[in-house]
Amino acid sequence: MMHLARVAKCVCAATLLAAALGGAARAGDGEAQPARGANQPVDEAYTAKIKKYTTEPYFTSPLVDYLPASKNVPTPEVELGDVSGAPGILPYAEAVYHYMRLLEKASPRVKVFTIGHTEEGREMIAVAVSSEANLKNLESNRAELAKLADPRTIKLNDAEADKIVARATPVYYITGTIHSPETGAPTALMELAYRLAVDESPYVKEIRDGVVTLITPVVEVDGRDRMVDIYKWHLSHPNDFYPSLIYWGKYVAHDNNRDAMGVTLKLTENVLNTYTGWKAQVLHDLHESVPYLYDNTVGDGPYNAWIDPILADEWQMIGARNVADMTKFGMPGVFTHGDFDTWSPGYLMFIAAMHNGISRLYETFGNGGADTKERTLDPEEYARTWYKQNPPLPKTLWSQRDNNNYEETGLLTSLHYFNENKRMFLKNFYLKSKRSIQKPNEEGPAAYVLPGDDPHSELQAELLQVMDKQKVEISRSTSAFTVTFPPKKKENDGKHAHGTAKGADKDKADKDKKDTEPTAREFPAGSYVIRMDQPYSRIADALLDYQYWSPDDPQKTPYDDTGWTFGELFGVQVVRVTDAKVLSAAMERVNSVKLPGGVRGDGTIFAINNNAQPTLATLRYKLKDATMDAAEEPFDASGTKFNRGTILVKGVNRADLDKAAGEAGVEVVALASAPDVKTHPLRAARVAFIHTWLSTQTEGWWRLAFDNIGVPYDYMSTQAVAKIDDLRAKYDVILFPPVGFNAPASAIINGLPTTWGNPLPWKNTTETPNLVGKNDSTDDMRPGLGWDGLAKLHEFVAKGGVLLTATDTSSFAIGSGFENGVTLSQAQKLNIVGSVLSARLVDGASPIAYGYSEKVSVYCDNGPIFSLTAIAGERRRRRLGSHSKERPTGRGTMDDPDFTVGRPATEVPEEKSTETWEIPEVTDEQKTNNPRVIPDAELPRVILRYADGKDLLVSGLLEGGDEIAQHPAVVDVPSGSGHVILFSINPVYRGETRGTYSFVLNTIMNWDNLNAGRKPAEK
Repeated sequence: MMHLARVAKCVCAATLLAAALGGAARAGDGEAQPARGANQPVDEAYTAKIKKYTTEPYFTSPLVDYLPASKNVPTPEVELGDVSGAPGILPYAEAVYHYMRLLEKASPRVKVFTIGHTEEGREMIAVAVSSEANLKNLESNRAELAKLADPRTIKLNDAEADKIVARATPVYYITGTIHSPETGAPTALMELAYRLAVDESPYVKEIRDGVVTLITPVVEVDGRDRMVDIYKWHLSHPNDFYPSLIYWGKYVAHDNNRDAMGVTLKLTENVLNTYTGWKAQVLHDLHESVPYLYDNTVGDGPYNAWIDPILADEWQMIGARNVADMTKFGMPGVFTHGDFDTWSPGYLMFIAAMHNGISRLYETFGNGGADTKERTLDPEEYARTWYKQNPPLPKTLWSQRDNNNYEETGLLTSLHYFNENKRMFLKNFYLKSKRSIQKPNEEGPAAYVLPGDDPHSELQAELLQVMDKQKVEISRSTSAFTVTFPPKKKENDGKHAHGTAKGADKDKADKDKKDTEPTAREFPAGSYVIRMDQPYSRIADALLDYQYWSPDDPQKTPYDDTGWTFGELFGVQVVRVTDAKVLSAAMERVNSVKLPGGVRGDGTIFAINNNAQPTLATLRYKLKDATMDAAEEPFDASGTKFNRGTILVKGVNRADLDKAAGEAGVEVVALASAPDVKTHPLRAARVAFIHTWLSTQTEGWWRLAFDNIGVPYDYMSTQAVAKIDDLRAKYDVILFPPVGFNAPASAIINGLPTTWGNPLPWKNTTETPNLVGKNDSTDDMRPGLGWDGLAKLHEFVAKGGVLLTATDTSSFAIGSGFENGVTLSQAQKLNIVGSVLSARLVDGASPIAYGYSEKVSVYCDNGPIFSLTAIAGERRRRRLGSHSKERPTGRGTMDDPDFTVGRPATEVPEEKSTETWEIPEVTDEQKTNNPRVIPDAELPRVILRYADGKDLLVSGLLEGGDEIAQHPAVVDVPSGSGHVILFSINPVYRGETRGTYSFVLNTIMNWDNLNAGRKPAEK
């Protein structure tokens, strides 16, 4: 998951808490010692193999250097044919499950539960291991824990909570292998489950009697089976390069551990439901990439601003004790400080952090398979630092057994410490839940309100559905209510310009500094209210609030996105209310939120107002044969103001439309007659969706969105493009979403080297039966688009097709001859790390912009900087001075003309100024005999631009914003008879950016009328 990039810069005082707590942080006199029991029989043959496969004696511990024997319970060797961590053995998920069910059959201390299925239909399980008595009382214990999880049920009574804390059994939830190339966890967890069920040593018995250990051994099940396929292919071809794991799950790869906010993947939903359903106290996720064990939840700052400080202390306590115990065992390379900043709540383990539990994550060392390899580390990895006094070795032989030893030892020491202090952790669980409920009267806010008159009702419902998945309680007002907002001081324009020039007008600055009066706002009946006096207010607050990452923060390498404000990214109104009176408004609890849909009114012409809702595309493809037209101008009808882009449906049975609209979540108004407005046909485009064999990570989020919306497409690789004789005959639109790592055009065209090495197949065979799944296949992953494929794309556009690109594929298009007046500027100081930025609509008459208002919030991660020119192959000219409107140095004031000594003054022709996003006017000199001047009809059309520097940042981190401020964000480039659409932003990302989906969907639905509303260029 991560690699250490720098040494942590400061010592968090809380890190010392564990040492200061005395008995709570170090082995007390009464604690059982980590050693095998005196009367414990040992499986000598299995134990001998553990020793054989452990490459150094210090890569193990007294907890795992033996295996307890049992007459009745099978060891992992029964399933694997060898011990856990043996070289050359990676079990499929099904084999792991089969073994866990063997344990369940043989021992009353083990129970297996199905917790859901993946997108490809594979089962996910959770394995509970505890004493027989604890497992018999699971439901009654769950009821006890539920009272701590929701203290409202005991009226926030601390004395009653203490009684429950004294008798309840906590749940410690462990998850493994969400990242498929990180292969060690399943076998480690098989053996851990066996140890917890069988070992009678006092150390392990205390864990079993005191804690319910819940284990999901494989989180990314689809990816696990593919990884095992690749490893088996590698074993059969030991001298060949083997394919990289290009697909993990059906949709995304590494980003599957970034879905805990949007909850768009089945694996996230299943784990979240399990964690909250069991009322667990801990979620501990296992990863592999750092030598040898990095308990990275402590990591480094900044910590997420919405976690309870109690949690930060718990991280320090458990992490410090973990390191201390394993260091005493003599195991090198165990540490808990590093460069992981714990800011984003998108990680799987953060489900616990945002639901009043304890999130934990291990990075252990893995070989990406079960081979035993000599590993050589980078100097920064083996350097001794203040937080890593016993660092990893510069070079060592490392095995999967070594990995399993570290994972199991870390988990056992954590479980034991957790059990020793379970009353404290259970009390903390209660306190965090209680403090969440008390939020309105403490730090606030009191609630978030989603107004009932927001025109974006469909997107509003989608946002509320995410809240519902997060187990957030949603209410709806039954009558209008009013809340008061405190005075808000306006800031100087220059103060938060995020890298732009200062110097606002003094009078305006003085005015902005004045306090405004308190304001009141009335919300209509039907407004949704997310109350903060509920147990899971923390996750709602974190997702709906704004984020600010200071450019001056000591952490210079944010690990993931720095901004994610969901209201902005969904394009809906979300109002943060601190006035506690909102909680007294008349409202009712909503059990589920359904997208509004269906037909109302009388008439045979049906109008669907365009508010940039993705469900319009759902309906277009549901009723593929219906006649639909798009209004090119706004109009009024039946007492409703309809926006530009409103869809008019004709010749369809009302009942059929009502059914389809209800299913799609689309509100339809019946009109007595067709409005007098210019329209064009809205056709269901034939869509091709292309990907590279370099990475399918980022485009996977696009596929997931399209599948959820219901837009069909043909999925193909860049290799397939060159093999289709006439792309235009088959397709109207080609989507080329981001490759995902700023892939250069050369990599997209050339792929991987083919002049050496061997073919890298990605196909289903008897040897690799799981690779393809529901995705793509190839005989050799190495070739790219190729020059023939590039020529086919040019031909497709020239014949009238639409090529849509985003971020790095837009850079590819500009660098591959599709530019026609669009150039790229190289950023010098710009630093945008997954932030929410503000953009402005430039051309609302473009069909691409239908449904959008002037201001749009967008997701950007150092997107390409577009500039425009009217001369092909020429970059935009740089004017004199730092700003184009400034005069050169000379006599007089800023507004005076300069003069030349010895000659009369001459009138200087006025040069027309252009905005940053506009095309500079071509001068008469430039037009003279210049075939590179682009004709008006071929000039690029800016749809959306980035906001001015002072308004650019919405949430997250922004440095050097003046380099991208005001530049185009979405551009429509005519080319031949077709169009190339360039996105500097990523409009479809992690299920979080639904407010910008319709820029893409509008392009698809209006593919053959993108010139609608285009104004002739001024001569």
